[in-house]
Amino acid sequence: MMAAEVSELCVPVPWGEIRGRVWGPEHGRPVLCLHGWADNCGTFKTLIPLLPKEFRYIAVDLVGHGLSSHRPSGDFYSLPEYVTDVLRVADALQLRKFSVIGHSMGGDAAGMFSALYPEMVDALVLLDNYGILPTDSKEICKVVRQGMDQTLQFEKKTEKEKRRVYTYEKAVERLRAANPTLSERSVHILLERGLVQVEGGFVFSRDLRVNFKNIVRISLEQSLEIQSRIQASVLAVLTDKGFDKILAEPAQRKFTSPLLEDLKNRNHTIVRVPGDHHVHLNNPEVIAPFVSDFLRTKVLSQSINRQHKL
Repeated sequence: MMAAEVSELCVPVPWGEIRGRVWGPEHGRPVLCLHGWADNCGTFKTLIPLLPKEFRYIAVDLVGHGLSSHRPSGDFYSLPEYVTDVLRVADALQLRKFSVIGHSMGGDAAGMFSALYPEMVDALVLLDNYGILPTDSKEICKVVRQGMDQTLQFEKKTEKEKRRVYTYEKAVERLRAANPTLSERSVHILLERGLVQVEGGFVFSRDLRVNFKNIVRISLEQSLEIQSRIQASVLAVLTDKGFDKILAEPAQRKFTSPLLEDLKNRNHTIVRVPGDHHVHLNNPEVIAPFVSDFLRTKVLSQSINRQHKL
């Protein structure tokens, strides 16, 4: 069973390490899995065992999340940095061609990586993600300033002020309050890598700076241009109670329609499923058939066809 073939991943980076988990056979076709904002690679724990066994699934804790190191003091968290981290992982593991599954913010990183390095990605799966989410051009200055102000205010706090210690039960309450759509089982799964034990209780392992406004923003025009550079086949699995409902910035909701239209116009595959933003973790059986069929059709079948032509 695939469950027996799980190992911990550790990739050195200049400021520490990027951690994660790997499922599947050593020589399986690689699939890089990128989680959403404030989650960790545990978000794929229930889905991956339902996917084709011919693949090797590499799920990373994005920097500042899970068990991965935080960025150095003074640094910001933004999409280009996450994309660079994906490149670091691919380089360390010597991945030349692979598929990518990205949930929410991880889908933005997966999409931008696929656009910047199209020769490296053969298939892209977006879970409750419409593409690289832009910002209204009129809002960019305001949002960038907010992110900078939040960062400077944070830097003036003492270490004690920056870390809040919880009991495990209180940590569960905190995560459920922040993500009310998570099932109780899903909360415990995310907390496996989302908490660190300290004297007096637990602290959340993620860097609090990931909560601040991202200071690298792009317009709709730029987003569509970047998205046009993706050469891989794309599957977008959208939920009826998910992404649109949980967007932190309501002004961004108006962009989901043009992003979706662009995917359709490029003959990519769009499916809608019942569920919420974490359906892939809460009820993975709902989306597993679509992802499995896509990977088999766009990756395995294409590989077999190329071998036959040789």
